[in-house]
Amino acid sequence: MTFDRSSELRFETIPLNFGGGKIPALGFGTLIPDATETRRATRSALEVGFRHFDCAERYGNEREVGEALQAKLKAGGITREDLFITTKLWNTNHRPERVERAFEASRNRLGISFIDLYLIHTPFAFRPGDDYDPRDEHGNILYDEGVSLIDTWRAMESLVDDGKCGAIGLSDIRLQELVRIYNSARIKPAVVQVESHPYFPQAELLEFCKQKGIVFLAFAPLGHGTRPGPLDDPAILAIAKEVNQTPAQILLAWAIQRGTAVLTTAKTPAHAQENFNIRAIPKTAFDKINQIQTRQRLNAVVETGIPGFIPKRS
Repeated sequence: MTFDRSSELRFETIPLNFGGGKIPALGFGTLIPDATETRRATRSALEVGFRHFDCAERYGNEREVGEALQAKLKAGGITREDLFITTKLWNTNHRPERVERAFEASRNRLGISFIDLYLIHTPFAFRPGDDYDPRDEHGNILYDEGVSLIDTWRAMESLVDDGKCGAIGLSDIRLQELVRIYNSARIKPAVVQVESHPYFPQAELLEFCKQKGIVFLAFAPLGHGTRPGPLDDPAILAIAKEVNQTPAQILLAWAIQRGTAVLTTAKTPAHAQENFNIRAIPKTAFDKINQIQTRQRLNAVVETGIPGFIPKRS
C-alpha cells in the first residue's frame, strides 16, 4: 500500500496483485434506495473528489449511478481512467451460464465498457430467476443446490480472460470459504469486501488477506447508522476531540491506516465532503482504537446470503 503518514489518506491507493492496477483506498458506496437521491449523492461524491464507486445489481440503482458518472465524464475534468468502478453478481445468477449475462446487464446499466472489479455479492446461490429473493410458501429463501461457489468462480475467471473486467473478488465471505476459493482459483481473488469496523475488526481475515496479497475492503466502517455504535464510542469521541476531526473521519482514517480499503456512503454534499477530507491519526490514537473491546456484527448476511442493509422491496 502506498502510504505516507504525512499525506492525505483520501488519495491513497492499494495495488491489485491479481488483476493489475490500483484501487483507491477510500471508496463511495452506492447503497441508496431512492433513484433521485442516488444521482444527487453520486454527483456530490464526484465533485468532492471520490473516484472509487462501489455498485451492485442488487442495489437496484446501477442505471442512476451510471447516469451521474456519465454526466461528469461528459462535463470534463476527469476521464474514465480516473475512475475505479466495482459492481457485483447477485445470488440468483450463480449458475455459470448466467454469470456473463448478469455482468453484461450491469455493464449496460452503468453505461461503461469496462468494469474494474466484479465481485460475487455473497457466497450463497439462490434459485435462478428474476426474483432477487425467491421464497417458498413459508417465507424461506430458496437456495440453489445445483451450483457450487467454485463453479461460479470459474465463470468469473472467464470474464477476466475475455478482458471484460480488470479483477474479480468476493463479498460477504468468511475466512474458511475464502481459503477454499483461494486454493482452488486459477485467478486469485483480488479483493474481499466484508463488514469491518472497530467493533468487528475481522483481524484473522485481514491477516490472511495481507499474507496472500488480497485487498481487504471494509464496508459499514461507521456502523451503518447503528446507535449506539462506533460513532458514539467514548474512545472514538475522545480521539475526535483531541485531534479536531469528526468521529466519522477518525473511523475512516483508522480503517485505511490498518491497511484496508474502505467504503462510505454519504447522501448529502456536506457528509461527502466530511468523509473525503480525512487525514492520518496519531499512533497513540490508532492503538487506542485497537484496544476497544466491544464486538458486534451488524449484518448477518454471511449466515443467509440476505444483506440486512438493503431495504426490502415489494
